[in-house]
Amino acid sequence: MLIATSGRGHVVKRPSKPAIGTMLANLRRGNEHMVLRRQEEDREGDWYIQVLFRDNNTYQLEYRDGLAAEHYRTQTVSQEKVLRALLGWAADKPDWREGFMWNHVGDMVAPDT
Repeated sequence: MLIATSGRGHVVKRPSKPAIGTMLANLRRGNEHMVLRRQEEDREGDWYIQVLFRDNNTYQLEYRDGLAAEHYRTQTVSQEKVLRALLGWAADKPDWREGFMWNHVGDMVAPDT
């Protein structure tokens, strides 16, 4: 099941494309964020994509594929590109990462215990 959560605590289970777009559009500058999390019984680990709207009007986009070691980050000024990535990830499309230069940050986060 897909769950969207805003930094203000608003939770939407099984969010629609318009709901995801609205949550992204409603982010306020100043490190406000939203997270899309995939929770499935047959998938172990932590699977999510999150976006942080920074003070400098950039979007910091991160995703994690199960383990802390599989954590990646990028930045963009394009809300449209972020929305495409969020919707592609939510739909489990294989090409959703395209159009970004991803940096591996798995070594910067706490290891799984």
